[in-house]
Amino acid sequence: MADSVDRETRSRIMGKVRHKDTKPEMVVRRLVHGAGYRYRLHDKRLPGKPDLVFKGRKKVIFVHGCFWHRHEGCALARLPKSREEFWIPKLEANKQRDRRNEDRLREMGWEVLVVWECELSEIDVILEKINEFLQKSRDTSE
Repeated sequence: MADSVDRETRSRIMGKVRHKDTKPEMVVRRLVHGAGYRYRLHDKRLPGKPDLVFKGRKKVIFVHGCFWHRHEGCALARLPKSREEFWIPKLEANKQRDRRNEDRLREMGWEVLVVWECELSEIDVILEKINEFLQKSRDTSE
């Protein structure tokens, strides 16, 4: 199926897609801050530049868009109908890069939580998930 707009228009639209300070990320940041947690943003020294970094807890949170990061089984992660030869490798590479970055962070001793865009429709549930993640002790014997 052909794209509904020409290449230049599509390129201009896609060029405006943000990689940080997205709406889902801002929702999570407000929730976390409102719950009393303090964090740093996008630490360039860490693999994948996590969206929220809790250095003292050695924990990070990534806020992933379901489309861009290929959320398994999610309706928001559907593939575009045009230029599949471009999109499939690009989106798969995003997913593989995410996996590598999460693995590297864990090897460095960091705990990782991924919050998916679609999960933000249930604010109470996601806030509980974040609270459990941040309150959980690093020492599992406790």
